[in-house]
Amino acid sequence: MSEHYDFEYLIEKIRHADFENAPFKHLYIEKFFNNEHFTEIQKSSEICAPVAANDFQLIDKLIENGFKIIPFPGCVTNIKKYVSWHSHGKQARHHTACEGFGMALRLFTFKSPIIIAINEFITSKAFNSAIAQKFGINYEDCIVDGGIQKYLDGYEISPHPDIRKKAATFMVNINPSVCSEEIDYHTKYLRLKPSRKYVEALWEGNSQIDRAWVPWDWSETVKQQNQNNSIVLFSPSNDTFHGVKADYDHLSTQRTQLYGNLWYREVETSNQLEWESLDLLSEAKIKYSTKRGLGKMITGIMPDLAVQTLKTVVRGGASKIGKRNV
Repeated sequence: MSEHYDFEYLIEKIRHADFENAPFKHLYIEKFFNNEHFTEIQKSSEICAPVAANDFQLIDKLIENGFKIIPFPGCVTNIKKYVSWHSHGKQARHHTACEGFGMALRLFTFKSPIIIAINEFITSKAFNSAIAQKFGINYEDCIVDGGIQKYLDGYEISPHPDIRKKAATFMVNINPSVCSEEIDYHTKYLRLKPSRKYVEALWEGNSQIDRAWVPWDWSETVKQQNQNNSIVLFSPSNDTFHGVKADYDHLSTQRTQLYGNLWYREVETSNQLEWESLDLLSEAKIKYSTKRGLGKMITGIMPDLAVQTLKTVVRGGASKIGKRNV
């Protein structure tokens, strides 16, 4: 790492930060970088928003600035498909729990000294082992993945707690716009509604089943990470629901983050139940469960806690069919 930049103070902030528990256990630190470093980050050629007249021009200029389109949840990699969708009313879906999709680009060519130093830092053993230690994770069991990313309009991931292979994750807002707090592209941190708590219990009792995305109306937002120069870190569990639905003018600025994960080298999961299979409160399934008995519908998969939670909801939910408030 360049000797000109000393980011050790960022590690110390993580080590000494207190955990917050709403809506789940996580770290939240504002003013993560000092003012001098953050100002230099925002003014760097890589982070500054390029001036573009249309979507094609924007993508071309981001690529010229060193970014590459990457496969990423809630996004597509086909430029023509994305631009066509974006310019024709954003009608198609990429995932059944979402209304749209976006495009993610990661920086691969680094020019500014501070951006070179930051990229080295967020992928370093010193930084990531400190995260692992904070969350009680064995660093040697993990693979490091991190980078600087921009997300275009439409980027959407519905509420999800992250798959079991992810050991820890962090997100730092480094948006170039001075008005970024007011733009609708920030990560939301959520909790399941009481009637959907059985989903957490199902995952808790079936570690071989991977976690999945769920529809937005299954949860409620508790907080939103809209502050620039803030970081959120957490270790995914069955309740770490978060999501993004970006709706903004990306020609004038772009959602920009330092983003990284620790991935477990080995995690055994046999399958993933998508939200349609988890939706035991739809009208048809409530009628079935009240008529035939809840046990037959979920034998062999639902742990006792989930069964009891769902029974309580179904008993009260059968009278609410059609109101769509479960």
